[in-house]
Amino acid sequence: MGIWQAWRMAIKSILSNKVRSFLTMLGVIIGVGSVITAVAFAQGSTKSITDSIQGMGSNLIQITITGRGSNRNVTYKDLKTFAAEYPNDIAGVAPSVSSGITAKAGTVSLTTTTLMGTTPDYELIKNSHVSSGRYILDVDVTYRQKVALIGSYVAAKLFPDSDPVGQKIKVNGNVLTVVGVLTEQNGSQAQTVDDYVIIPVSTAQRMLRNGNIRSFMVQSASAEKTTEVMAALKAFLLKIYSSENAFRVFNQADLLSTLSTVTDTLMLVLGGIAAISLLVGGIGIMNIMLVSVTERTREIGIRKAIGAKRRSILTQFLIEAIVVTGLGGLTGIALGLAAIRFVIGGLGLVPAVYSLPWVIISFSISLATGILFGMFPAIKASRLNPIEALRFE
Repeated sequence: MGIWQAWRMAIKSILSNKVRSFLTMLGVIIGVGSVITAVAFAQGSTKSITDSIQGMGSNLIQITITGRGSNRNVTYKDLKTFAAEYPNDIAGVAPSVSSGITAKAGTVSLTTTTLMGTTPDYELIKNSHVSSGRYILDVDVTYRQKVALIGSYVAAKLFPDSDPVGQKIKVNGNVLTVVGVLTEQNGSQAQTVDDYVIIPVSTAQRMLRNGNIRSFMVQSASAEKTTEVMAALKAFLLKIYSSENAFRVFNQADLLSTLSTVTDTLMLVLGGIAAISLLVGGIGIMNIMLVSVTERTREIGIRKAIGAKRRSILTQFLIEAIVVTGLGGLTGIALGLAAIRFVIGGLGLVPAVYSLPWVIISFSISLATGILFGMFPAIKASRLNPIEALRFE
């Protein structure tokens, strides 16, 4: 019996038991579809974070104060004095005080907005400009002015039909005057920099009752000077804190390296989930194939009695297993791509990323599952004694 004939017989057998064949495929469908969807979500999240980090520039240095090692904390004034000693190496310094807040304008409110307290240097460091109005000024910081810059998303939600500049918003019970609207950076989406309310750092400290600043941004004059500036900053902070464990100084390259490590770990976890899903699907296939062998014992006996070889019987049942898993794999791919298009992309959770290598890997694993778990039932069928098979009731 040729391969083509074995293929036709396998398809006929599968179509004669449509419901059972579909249930057999279900484990493979879910396994392949979930892997493609999960990988797309992970890669989309990674892309979103990576783009955000790279958008900050390679010369941005972050300082995070993590603990106490001195009788005082580093202040914004300390860092400004330090930066003044390196006028050719440091382009700007900005503190950062942030918190999740509810912003209100009239009867409209946003509950997911981020409040950011900073200084005028933030505009240069983060390339954050205004599309209308003005930016925060030094005088606003000095006199704790209750003024605010709002992101394009906040502006669209709180003032859909009017110019926000000059109007009032209420943040945690404090009334602020909008002096500028930030230029759109992330498509006016929630949970991005377009969903920020930026105010003077001194005003934020009073509103949030947070006297200590634990996060600073420093921009080196060029990417080439970043390493030198980081070394100088660490030496400066060690004079204030007795241990390097009390602070962290890092740039975007460090963040990208950490992100890569996390992504690799996540991919390993997803690989384990895929293996478990397809293992369950493979066991289901083997179980159904064994049932099929039992149901068709007399058929196998008749075929052997008229001269069918063991290889022909084995080929037929193995092809059946491969066809089932192959169709299940293709259906799983279609399901996964639909989930990426309509769920991940449709809801705008993260950027929709289509990974061809993972599609190929998932489909290949589904075929390998069919061969692996279809082999035992196929061997069992090929080894049946024709006389005993003909007597089977």
